[in-house]
Amino acid sequence: MPSKYIGRLVEVGIIKEVTRGTLTPATNGLKKQNVTIQDVAEVAINEMSLGRIEDANSGLVVKTYAEGEISGLITDKTIGCLLYNMLGTLSSAAKSAPNALAYDHTFTVANTNVHQALSIEIKDPNSQNGYALAMLETLEIKGEVGGYVEYSATFKSKSGATSTATIAYVAENNFIAKHIVVKMASAASGLAVASAIPCKSFSIKFSQNLEPFFAFGSTAPAEIYNKQLTAEISIVLANDANTYKAYQLAGTMMAMLVDITNTDVTIATSANPELKFTFNQIVFNEWKIENGNNDIALETLTGKMTYKLSETKAVEAVLSNLTASY
Repeated sequence: MPSKYIGRLVEVGIIKEVTRGTLTPATNGLKKQNVTIQDVAEVAINEMSLGRIEDANSGLVVKTYAEGEISGLITDKTIGCLLYNMLGTLSSAAKSAPNALAYDHTFTVANTNVHQALSIEIKDPNSQNGYALAMLETLEIKGEVGGYVEYSATFKSKSGATSTATIAYVAENNFIAKHIVVKMASAASGLAVASAIPCKSFSIKFSQNLEPFFAFGSTAPAEIYNKQLTAEISIVLANDANTYKAYQLAGTMMAMLVDITNTDVTIATSANPELKFTFNQIVFNEWKIENGNNDIALETLTGKMTYKLSETKAVEAVLSNLTASY
């Protein structure tokens, strides 16, 4: 008998696909705050006349796919699947002794239009479906003083198919605002010794501009291509100088580090869960200030990720945890 339920009972599983476009049982539980998914059927209307004034006489489904959104708090393990899909290349290695039980997973940009696909499982009290060929349209990561570091992701995939995969959750570590360090330098090589910027909030939003490709023989997409990769980075801080305004007005390009390290948790012997983004070159396309009568003046600096030719790189993300591989 169908059951009424609240959203907390909906479970989400995620996994990289073994064979692209073929559903892989998504057994890795993805903790979430919200999930929505919609199967879509596009219908072509037959408008040929039959000696009547009615404008249509039939219709057929010509395209089928699914799209959705998942959001929640960033944890130190399952976020790796989302990063893998968005950036496309993954290299995993054990840390040096005495932390050999912990791993660094390095994500860089795959210069292809077929990044690693995912399978996503959605289970509620009334149904369970798996969504193959899942590709992220956007992935946003943000943090603000007084809260957790969060993610939100939108995706497209093939339509759902009935599934029976068992979704299992594992213990993971969260990140909060006090774990965030933001730095800038003229080059990525100078970020390690640069001073931390006292930000109030940050956001990073990646997009890979998906294009579902349909071919003869099926209404399902034959492929979902990722096209141009973009990223927008924004920070908010108290205004006490015109340094960042000058960057924007002069077109000064800078490297940026966003390092999120949970120093309250130890993994292996002396390592910490960590998610670190290094942007090799950002051009700042907006600076604005808010200074209400009774408010501390806040400035917002927004930039666009660009490819730095001399370093042959635009961005690198490193995730440190106890997961050996993805």
